[in-house]
Amino acid sequence: MIFCNANYAQAEALKDILHKYELASRQTINFAKTNVVYSKGVSAECRNQITLCLDIREVLLRDKYLGAPTLVSQSRKKPSLFLIDRLENRLSGYMDRLASSVGREVLIKVVAQAIPTYIMSLFKLPKELCHTIQSLIVCFWWGHKQEDHKIH
Repeated sequence: MIFCNANYAQAEALKDILHKYELASRQTINFAKTNVVYSKGVSAECRNQITLCLDIREVLLRDKYLGAPTLVSQSRKKPSLFLIDRLENRLSGYMDRLASSVGREVLIKVVAQAIPTYIMSLFKLPKELCHTIQSLIVCFWWGHKQEDHKIH
């Protein structure tokens, strides 16, 4: 991570430093995997100039890195709601295909419990979200049909 002021002169200096680093280390920087984040006070014109100078793209609110959101708001609930969507999508594909309890158990352990693990290492999840995830797993384990209620 590199921090600097959002102006064209510093962008030029940063570009020069990165070029010198490439020459000295004989390593090439992959600008396709490089992003820039601006603070709220930076004008759109200045953002465009810096982005074009460095030839990198700006991070958007919906962007993700390794499955986690790149920008997180103060609310802990919003950034982690995508976990519920991902878990529902993954489990819904297997609802009708897996009839045995062994198949459902393996899927829960391998997929359903693994999906939130990385995000939980980055963020502290709210209790409501943990209860929702647990509820999705329980519904998958005991069946999803309305007329097919079971005791758990």
